[in-house]
Amino acid sequence: MHLPVRFQPLYQARVWGGRAIGRVFTRNLPGDEPIGESWEIVDRPEAQSVVCEGPLAGMTLRDALHLRCADWIGPDWPVTRPFPILVKWLDCRERLSLQVHPPAEIAPALRGEPKTENWFLAGVEGEAGLILGLRPGVTPAQFEAAIPSGTLEQCVNRYAVRPGDSVLVHSGTVHAIDAGCLILEIQQNSDTTYRVYDWGRVGLDGQPRKLHLAESMKSILFDEPPPPLVRAAETAAVIADCQEFRIRRVPVRKGASLAFGAGEQCRLFSVVRGRLRARGLDVAPFLAGDNALLPYAGAFHFEADEDSLVLVTENFS
Repeated sequence: MHLPVRFQPLYQARVWGGRAIGRVFTRNLPGDEPIGESWEIVDRPEAQSVVCEGPLAGMTLRDALHLRCADWIGPDWPVTRPFPILVKWLDCRERLSLQVHPPAEIAPALRGEPKTENWFLAGVEGEAGLILGLRPGVTPAQFEAAIPSGTLEQCVNRYAVRPGDSVLVHSGTVHAIDAGCLILEIQQNSDTTYRVYDWGRVGLDGQPRKLHLAESMKSILFDEPPPPLVRAAETAAVIADCQEFRIRRVPVRKGASLAFGAGEQCRLFSVVRGRLRARGLDVAPFLAGDNALLPYAGAFHFEADEDSLVLVTENFS
């Protein structure tokens, strides 16, 4: 019998973070530093998720895949290949830097990794918004000149958002997140970020954070339009569909169910709101904030104890 696989969160202190992940999801956060990110599922040399329940409890995701790769991801997945998706919660108490991730065709020359990511806004406070892409007609020369003058906001688009909105941000899109956003980020397995501008801020060490202007200018796709926002709705829909993954928004009413067949594909199961139980399995209920890997070889049937909202990530294996 295959179980959904949950992992211990890896909390990351960030100068722009806060403590909302602990408050909203009833978690005990470490220390008293601002926690900006909770890495929920990750398979990287510098960061490994650890299984938190079941027969493989205490084992890293990488070691578990060496044992269960065919069952978890599928028979055609090479055992040495890293898990392709990184899932994290972002608590943005302050605005993030204006930044960009390198496109796939540029990344190797910059010794970086491409990073296409999807943001689902689980919470929005006040007038928080998202900065996405360049305004029409902005040239590289104009953009570069705006950096030392502190006028970059005149070059980019800012969009008001509300809880439930979502956006797919491809590599090469300049972007930032305003203060007051709680976001579930589902992305390529990458950790390459080039900062263009940091609003005059210093890091947790009191020093200005490093900028990556040369790399950023090579990475920004100046002729690409901004990505469209998928607005909040209580209907099932595909909210992101790209080469790297597909994400479905699935509302599940109280008493209703959501099922997945064995041998279809590996999926990720993210509870944004509500509470669900896995029928026939001796595991704890799935609560808001929980993220789990649903193995390829398992069949799963979830029932909602209350009105719930789930994101299902698939088509990555």
